This record gives sequence, C-alpha cells and structure tokens, in this order.
Amino acid sequence: MNRKLHVCVAALAAAVSLGAFAASAQALPVGFWGVVPQSELTTSQFQRLSQGGVESIRIGLDWNAVQPTRGGEYQWGGFDGQLEAAAKAGIRVLPFFSGAPSWAVPAATVAGSGGAKAPAHLPVSGAARAGWTAFISAAIARYGPNGTFWSERPTVPKTPLRTWQIWNEPNFKYFVAKPNPIEYGQLVKLSSTAIKSADPGGKAILAGLFARPKGARNARTGKHKSLNWFASDFVAQMYKGNPGIKAAVGGVSLHPYVVNYSEMAPEIEELRHVLARAHDPNKPLYITELGWSSEAPNSADQFAKGPVGQATQLQRALALLRNKQAKWRLQGVYWFSVDDLAGACNFCGGSGLFAKGFTPKRSWYSYVKLTGGTP
Repeated sequence: MNRKLHVCVAALAAAVSLGAFAASAQALPVGFWGVVPQSELTTSQFQRLSQGGVESIRIGLDWNAVQPTRGGEYQWGGFDGQLEAAAKAGIRVLPFFSGAPSWAVPAATVAGSGGAKAPAHLPVSGAARAGWTAFISAAIARYGPNGTFWSERPTVPKTPLRTWQIWNEPNFKYFVAKPNPIEYGQLVKLSSTAIKSADPGGKAILAGLFARPKGARNARTGKHKSLNWFASDFVAQMYKGNPGIKAAVGGVSLHPYVVNYSEMAPEIEELRHVLARAHDPNKPLYITELGWSSEAPNSADQFAKGPVGQATQLQRALALLRNKQAKWRLQGVYWFSVDDLAGACNFCGGSGLFAKGFTPKRSWYSYVKLTGGTP
C-alpha cells in the first residue's frame, strides 16, 4: 500500500471510529450523567456543573424537614432554591422522598450503631400512611406539570418533576431501623398510587439500594450478621411479597459501592437476574449513588483511594457504565458526591469531585472527559 493511500485509509478509519463514539454518546438517555450534592449549591456552582456536562442532580425531599409538626404547613424553602438554580443551569432534578417526622413514625436506636437514630419503620399505616401520601401529593402539586412553583416563577425554565424516587437505601438499617422488603414494597405501591393520582404521567422508582451492606443477610445461605439486606435479595423478596407491584415500579435503583470498580458488574448483573426471575426483565435501572474517596488509603476506610486513585476508579467505573448502558438498561448514573462533607459518612469527607472552596480535584477532570463538557 502506498503512503498516500495508507494515510487516507487511516484517516477514514479514524473518522469511522470517532463517528461510532459520537453515535454511542448520542444514544445515551437524556439526563444520563448525574451527581449527588452533600450540601446546598450556589447558582455559580450549578453553572459550573452544567458546563462540565452534568445533566441531572439528585436531591432529597425529607418529609421531616418539610413538615416537622403534625398538620403544619409544608416548608419547601431549601428545595425551592436548589430546583430554581438547577433549572436555570439546564440541569434536571431527580428528587427522592425520604425521612419521617416523629409525629408520624417514632425514631428507634439503630442496632450496633453507637446510638444513631432512624425511623422505626416505614410510613405504611395509620396516620403515617395518610401523612406520607399527602406529602407526595403536595410535592407534585408544587413541582409537577401544573405546579405552583413554575407558575410563580415564569422566568425559570419549566422542567417539571415527573420521576420520584421512594426513600433512600431501605435495605440499610441507618435509613430505617428494621429493613423489611415486604414493608418497603407496600410503601412503593402506595407512593405510586399517590403519584399517578396527582400526575398520571409521573412514576415512582425504587430507592437506591446499597448493594452489599456490611453483615447483610444472604437469602441463599440464610446467614447474616445484621439487619441489613443484600440489594438483590431485598428486591427479590419485595417482588415475592407484594403481588402486583410490577405495575407500581417505574424503575429500579442501585448504589454499587465496591472497593474496586471491577466488582461492580457482578452486582448489577445479579440485580438484572433478579428482575428477570420476577418476570420484570425490562425495568430501567438507575445508579443513583456511586463513589470513592480522595482521602489517603487507610485500613479504616476501604473506599479511600487518594486523589489519583479516586480519579482512576471514577474513570473506569463510569466508562464501564456508559459502555454497558444498553445491556443493563441504564437510565442515569449519579456520582456521589459533588462536594466533600466530613462526618456525614465514613468516606464523605473525601467523596467529592470538588474539595473545600469548590476547588476541583483530579476526579472532576476525569468526569468531564467522559461527559465531553468543559472543566
């Protein structure tokens, strides 16, 4: 082959390769690249995330914070500000309902936690059930397609909330003191009914489930050391114990926290197998938390990888999820977290893409290379 022809063929191959990559990127669902903040973000910080290619942000709507007293007015304050800033930056919001005020559900001490508290159970009966569904209805009346939030702010780009995540890590005792998959299924069903009643086009998706909490029970062996459940077993029991729940589930979510990114694929594959066995194989999947810490590696925190290690794990994990998007039916991937917050969890002090002062880490630049944004 002569040199000129060789160059032409090489150029054509490169163009085809780039075209295939672009087509792959274009095929990703809208809102695929997401993040989770640990604290409220400023308008300029939202703008920077948007420039970096962030398309979606996951923010909690805590019932206890919104309605701390029985019969009290809903206090939407902080969420209003974050939603407005996100909308102006062109970033979608994935809200997750969580928490329960003590007037609805008593708090219980989490076993083996050193005194931490969590709701004793999920709000599925009595006054708690009525209060929970009223809370959901009120949220949709404010932020849904006909929400007052949008009519009161005509200059804010209207991006109504239609997808609602139900609770956070209900298979992990720090979010409900006694995790119960059947009870959680009941919560999903009543939440879905409330959502559909207020917005027929809205949908409920499952809480992000911690893939393998420490000491979690294993349904296959019957062995367990705590009240926690493996995510796949929790979902299997939820489907088994709640006939008809398939119609209430608009999507399934996972938090595949693993020591090394290579351990993530088996967790996702197992969950997809559970859905297939439950005769629900096509259900969309969301990864609503995933992350490692930039803190120095240490024996007390298996997720601490150092700045370079955090960036490496991020790049490899998110590239894998991007490449497996179609096979795993992934709708969105949310890095935890935007910012560092010491004390929130064992690795939260270094989990951010940004350090104190919103200073970007190596991991932010790795994230932006994947999204195609600008740092």
